[in-house]
Amino acid sequence: MSNNASVQAVIQNLEDAGCDPETVEEFLALDGEGKTGEQLKLLARQRRQLLDRVHREEKRIDCLDYLAYQLNKKCKPAL
Repeated sequence: MSNNASVQAVIQNLEDAGCDPETVEEFLALDGEGKTGEQLKLLARQRRQLLDRVHREEKRIDCLDYLAYQLNKKCKPAL
């Protein structure tokens, strides 16, 4: 990274993506070492963690939707 503004932008982007301070530090250290491939692996790991979290939350939503469906079915009279 060439200047302080671009470093700050990268840090902000990583933080916005949910990276913890250790991950941000590791990313910057890898940049300093010119290890772009390792940086990409780190980003892929963070993405995978976020997707796992999304999938867990989707399952929870599905459980709530199913319960609401069951309650609605119980409340509506059969035709």
